[in-house]
Amino acid sequence: MKYLLILVMVLCFHAPSLAAQAQDLSHKSIVFGVHSKTAPLEWRNNGVDQGFNLELIGRIGQLIDKRIVVRRKTFQQLLTDVHDPDCPIDVIAVVSPVSIDRKLSQSDPIYATHAKAYTLQGKSFINSWHDLVGKRVAIKKGAFVDVYISGQPQEFERVDVDLYETGFQLLIKGEVDIVLAENFVARRLMPLYPKIRSSSDPLIYGAFNFVSNKVNAALMAQINDALRQLKLSGEYDRLVNKWFGTGREKVDLTSTQQKMLWLAIAVSIISALGMILTGYISRSLRKRTRSLNIELSQRRKAEHQISNLSQQFQSVLDGIPHGVTLFNRECDCLWSNDNNNELLENPEFHFTDGEPFELKITLLEVLNSQKSLIEDMSFLDQFWQIQIHPIGEDQAVILLEEATERQQLRQANDEASRLASLGELSAGIAHEINNPTGIIIHSVAFLNDALKDLQPASDAYQKQNPFWLIAGLEPERALHELHYSCLNIDEGATRISRIVNDLKRYALPNIASEHQRLSLNEVVQVSLRLTANQIKIFKIRTQLQQPEPMIMGDAQQLHQVLINLIQNACHASPPDDGTDTDDGMISIETSIVDGKACLIVCDNGSGMDQATLQRITEPFFTTRRSCGGTGLGLSVCSRIIKEHQGEMQITSRQGKGTCIKLLFSLEPALESLR
Repeated sequence: MKYLLILVMVLCFHAPSLAAQAQDLSHKSIVFGVHSKTAPLEWRNNGVDQGFNLELIGRIGQLIDKRIVVRRKTFQQLLTDVHDPDCPIDVIAVVSPVSIDRKLSQSDPIYATHAKAYTLQGKSFINSWHDLVGKRVAIKKGAFVDVYISGQPQEFERVDVDLYETGFQLLIKGEVDIVLAENFVARRLMPLYPKIRSSSDPLIYGAFNFVSNKVNAALMAQINDALRQLKLSGEYDRLVNKWFGTGREKVDLTSTQQKMLWLAIAVSIISALGMILTGYISRSLRKRTRSLNIELSQRRKAEHQISNLSQQFQSVLDGIPHGVTLFNRECDCLWSNDNNNELLENPEFHFTDGEPFELKITLLEVLNSQKSLIEDMSFLDQFWQIQIHPIGEDQAVILLEEATERQQLRQANDEASRLASLGELSAGIAHEINNPTGIIIHSVAFLNDALKDLQPASDAYQKQNPFWLIAGLEPERALHELHYSCLNIDEGATRISRIVNDLKRYALPNIASEHQRLSLNEVVQVSLRLTANQIKIFKIRTQLQQPEPMIMGDAQQLHQVLINLIQNACHASPPDDGTDTDDGMISIETSIVDGKACLIVCDNGSGMDQATLQRITEPFFTTRRSCGGTGLGLSVCSRIIKEHQGEMQITSRQGKGTCIKLLFSLEPALESLR
C-alpha cells in the first residue's frame, strides 16, 4: 500500500510534465493522412509507405523542422477528419479542379492531373459533356470531379460510389454507362479491367494540393513557404523527374480554362464585397477595417497563386520541343510556342499519300465534325505526325511532332523481319522445286533431241503412207507442234528456276566485286528493246540525260529491274486509244540530281492506295495473283537496288498513277580520271 501511494504521488507530480511533452510532440510533428494506393503518388510496398506526395511532405517536414507521421484511412474518413478541427489528422493530399477552390486551407498546386470518361470497349467516344446527357455516370463522392460538378446543372443520372474501382466494377456489370475517373487512378485500374477503355479527351483539369482545416492556417503557410523553396531550388523538379519521369505535367491552357479562372476571380471579388457588407452591418468600424485588411491580403495571395500557376503552365508549354498552336475558326493564330509551326504553311508539307495539306480546309473539317485528326505527314526527307484536336466549336489546337527516326526504325524492323522469314523459307523452296524443275528441263532436252532424230523416219513413213496422222494432225505439223510444246515447257521450267533463284538471291549478300562501270542510258535502251513487244500498244516517252550518267553495277540485274518496272507500268495503264490524250503514257527518263544518277519510271495508270503502297516490296505480295503474278518482282528489284547501294522511292495516288525513282552513286567521267 505504501509503494502504491508513492507511485500515485510520482505520477501526479510528473503528470503536467508528461502533458507538456505530449503537447510539445504535437507541435513538432505533422500527421499526414493517406488514402491512395496509386503509384507513383502514395502506396505501400513491403510495408513501407512511399510515393511522390509522401517524399514531398517528408522533405517539407525537414525544412520546417517537423516530423511526419503517416496515418492511412479511407478517403471518405479523411475528408470527414480534415473538416473536424479537433481531429488529429493535420494534412491530406487531394485533387482540386483548376478553377474551383475547396473550402479548406490549401497549399500551392503540387502536380497537375485531369479526369476523363471511361467506358466499355466498343462504346462511342465521348467528345464533350453533352455526350453524357441521359447516361448513368459513376462519380466518386468527395473527389475533385464531385467538387467540380457540385452546384452545376447535371443532365445525366449520377451514381455515387466510394471508390473509382467500385465504379469500374459497376461498369463491368452494366449498372452504369460511364465512369468519370482521375487519370492516375484509372491508369492503375485499367490493366485489371481489360474490357474498359479511355473514351474521351480530358474533361476536367485539376491539381494536387495539400489541404488542412483552417485552424491549421499557420501550418499551411509554413508548408507553402517550404514548397516554394523546393521549387526555387530545383529539388521539386528532381522529385517530379524521379517519380513521373517527364518533368512537370504538360497540360494545355485552353481559353475555356482561362475563362473559368477569370470567373473564379470575379466570384472571389463578389464574395469579398459580400463579406465587406456583412462586416459593415455586424461589426464596428474598427473591426470592419481589420476585416477588410485581412480580406485584401487573402485576395492578393490568391491572385499571386493564380499568377504563379499560369506562369508555370506557360513555361511548360513554351518548353515543349514539339509545335503547339491554337487557332480559331478563321485560321487566326491565337497562341503558339513557335516550334516547327512554319511547316503548316509550307507547300512541301503534305500527307504521306501525296495529298496536299491545306491548313484552313483541314481545320474547318475538324471543327465541323468535332473529331480529332491524327495523320502522318512528309516534309522533304522527314516524317512528321500532326494532331488537330477541337476545343469547343470555334477553336482547335494543333500539335506537330517529328517522327522521322520512328519511321526509319519501323521500316528497318519490317525489312529485317522480311529478310529473316524469307531466308528460312528460301532453302526449303529451292530444295523442293529445283529437283523436279531439273528433271523437267532434262526431259525436255531429251524430247527435243528425239524429235530431231524422228524427223527423217517420219518423212520416210509418210511417203509410204500419205494418210498417216499424228494426234489427228499431219506429221510435219504435229512434229512442229511437239517442238513448240517442248519449247514452252522448257521456258516454263526455266521461269520456275529463275523465280527460285530470285528468291534465293533476295536474301544473299551483295557481291560488289562483280560490278562494272556502265551507262544508265544503255540500261534503258536495252530494256526497251527487250520489252518492245509489250510496250508497242502504249505511248512511250523517253528523256535521256546527255552526257550519259555512269554508275557501277551489274547490267543484267539492272535490266531485270527496269524490265520489271516497265511491265508493271504496262499492267497498270490503259493501252493507247489513238487520241492525243496522255492515256496510256509511260515516261522513262535519266538525269543527274544532287550529284546522283537518277532513273525515273512514271505511268498515269490506276495507282495504289496507302495500304498497298506500304506492302508493295513484300515477297509474294501481289494484286495480280489471278493474272499469274508471283509477288516477287518488286521485292527482287528492291534487293538488287540495295546491292547497288542505291535507293528506290515510290509515290502513287489511286487513279492518278505511279512514279518510281531510282538513285545511284554517280561515277566520274573517264576524261576526269585521266
